[in-house]
Amino acid sequence: MHDMALDVVYGETRNPEVSRRVIEALSTLGLTGTAYVGYPVLAGADGKVPVDVLLVSSDTGIVTFTLTAASDATNVDAIVHDQDNLASVLESSLSRYPALRTGRRFAVPITTVVVGPDSVESDALLKQNDVTFVPVNQVAAAVPVEQHIDDVRLHALEAALQRVTTIKPPRRRTEVTDNGSYGGIIRRIEAEIANLDAWQKQAAIESPLGPQRIRGLAGSGKTVVLALKAAYWHVQHPEWRIALTFQTRSLYHQLEDLTTRFTFAHGEDAPDRDKLQILHAWGASRRGGLYQVMADHVGAPIRDYNYARAQFGMENAFDGVCRELLDHCAGINVDPIFDAILIDEAQDLPPTFFKLVYLFTKKPKRVVWAYDELQILSEASMPSTEELFGKDANGDALVTLRNRSGSPQEDIVLPKCYRNTPWALTAAHAIGFGLYRDELVQHFDNPQLWADIGYEVEKGHLSLGSHVVLDRKAKSAPSFFFELLTPEDAVQFIPFQATSDQDNWIAESVARDISEHELRHEDVLIVLPEPYVARSRFAGLKAVLWSRGLQAHMPSVNAGVDSLFLENSIAVTHVFRAKGNEAAMVYVVDAEFGNGGSNLVTRRNTIFTAITRSRAWVRVTGRGENFQALVAEYEQVKSRDFVLDFTLPTERELAAMNRLNQERAAGEQANDAVLQSLEEALAMVEQGRLRLNDLTPRQRTLLARLTRDRLNDGPEF
Repeated sequence: MHDMALDVVYGETRNPEVSRRVIEALSTLGLTGTAYVGYPVLAGADGKVPVDVLLVSSDTGIVTFTLTAASDATNVDAIVHDQDNLASVLESSLSRYPALRTGRRFAVPITTVVVGPDSVESDALLKQNDVTFVPVNQVAAAVPVEQHIDDVRLHALEAALQRVTTIKPPRRRTEVTDNGSYGGIIRRIEAEIANLDAWQKQAAIESPLGPQRIRGLAGSGKTVVLALKAAYWHVQHPEWRIALTFQTRSLYHQLEDLTTRFTFAHGEDAPDRDKLQILHAWGASRRGGLYQVMADHVGAPIRDYNYARAQFGMENAFDGVCRELLDHCAGINVDPIFDAILIDEAQDLPPTFFKLVYLFTKKPKRVVWAYDELQILSEASMPSTEELFGKDANGDALVTLRNRSGSPQEDIVLPKCYRNTPWALTAAHAIGFGLYRDELVQHFDNPQLWADIGYEVEKGHLSLGSHVVLDRKAKSAPSFFFELLTPEDAVQFIPFQATSDQDNWIAESVARDISEHELRHEDVLIVLPEPYVARSRFAGLKAVLWSRGLQAHMPSVNAGVDSLFLENSIAVTHVFRAKGNEAAMVYVVDAEFGNGGSNLVTRRNTIFTAITRSRAWVRVTGRGENFQALVAEYEQVKSRDFVLDFTLPTERELAAMNRLNQERAAGEQANDAVLQSLEEALAMVEQGRLRLNDLTPRQRTLLARLTRDRLNDGPEF
């Protein structure tokens, strides 16, 4: 589809067969642009104004096609009235964008075409009051090709139609005085992002009669796409009950904001939050979640985290409560309550949750799930649709996905990464896999996944045991990265002798980011790799930032848990809270964590996730021999001009590596259990349920030593 000059996006249509024939006719004209089927939704004074097919092209301007039945084709006056209304509403909707006006006049020509069946006699074909009437077999002849729209205006027109102009930040960067400063560069990047690429248009608008999967690298636009789709459906079907669910709590505000803006853009009204609900997958005591809504609907016990952790363990807590609810539902007749459910961060949710979602969604089971390819390097792919949703009584998979030409796509891949520069992403992959260590840390079983995530083979073959050279081509990244940034500035690894030196440098650098480079506080994110010492490390960083006149916050410590970024304050967080969020400038602190200890896979995954939070610049800092070894790995990437040059593991080496990593994972789980017990004990002390005097002298001594070591020296490996 995307090799053609004309992109076709299939929304909901009243007449699929005639729509298909219109698209076939348009595809023969050699046009450049986009044809939207059943899109956009327009709000008129008397309600919704349907658009059957809308063509946007530099060669034609805007052309709308309205499909009419034979019985209506002779009622010319009524049709002309409806077409006048359509053109008026469309112009009114678009003329509010300054880039689409010349003075007070709307600058893009609009042509309205009424398409009747082949049976309409030729003498009934006419052009009246700027409305062209044609039978479906003469659509091509009705398209004006003498128009011309320049690329800048076409770019603005597509953004307006896609409703993504509202993605632009609510606060304009009026403080920026230098277009070449960091603030000036990020302002230009934000402006460039306000257009969907061909794949994102598909994912946001196309609406199959059933489930749909959307996948891509982190930063490929999945969250925005889901918010757009939820708003589109909400305006198209205001009677539907729609849930948009997710795992990372700090996404609450982002999703509420996006769906509100997109709903206003579509229907010029606020969303009905009883019908379009933003729900955390699990929920909490003060804010309900999708699991809680489903459990309440069938009268099942609603379990909280403390219960789940005690019953199923920390790692399997949510899976356990979902399985318990599934067992409850097995003996009853469940009445589905949602017309559509959209799932963000699907890679972080268990299959039992998907089975519940399927059970509580009405036919035709509009379940849309979006997930990150390689969010965690050792978990290269999601479970299959059969594993996620299960089988029917005959043993057949409940969900199968097919992409058919001329129909909404059911399985969509977003190939471009907009969050990370190609240099940061390449460095993150090299370090995450340990490509330039003496031994690889990990690798996926199927080498072809390198191609799936945007790399092209320069030399060699993607087969086990082969030497290969991989490069991220421009088609896997937006052009503005190459135009506005340099690899030398985008990624830097900086070693220090002591933690205090590192922290002072970070504070000075952040201060320059704000005062000299024209970034905002909200553009900066400091990521701590080790969650168990994050609070104590935050205390030290907060103090040095304060000494430079900067406030800092950590969610759940001195700020709320539902939002990561605050105005006039620097966000500091551990890597788990950073997931799902991004910032222009990211500082990955104490990165020696990624090169020591027995659980090396987890540590490398952590550094990978931290680096890939950056939208433009990343500074990776650390100390000691472990960090120097990490710097050496990065220098190998840099010296090769960010091309990956390595030998893929053989089948035997891969099996041995996987076996070793599984053994390490078992030991890691045992360590986690010990740390969990320690955390629970500390929580009991904080709550007054356990007094320090209740501990033995040896326990008090060990606790004091552990606390002193962590606070004074940072993490030790």
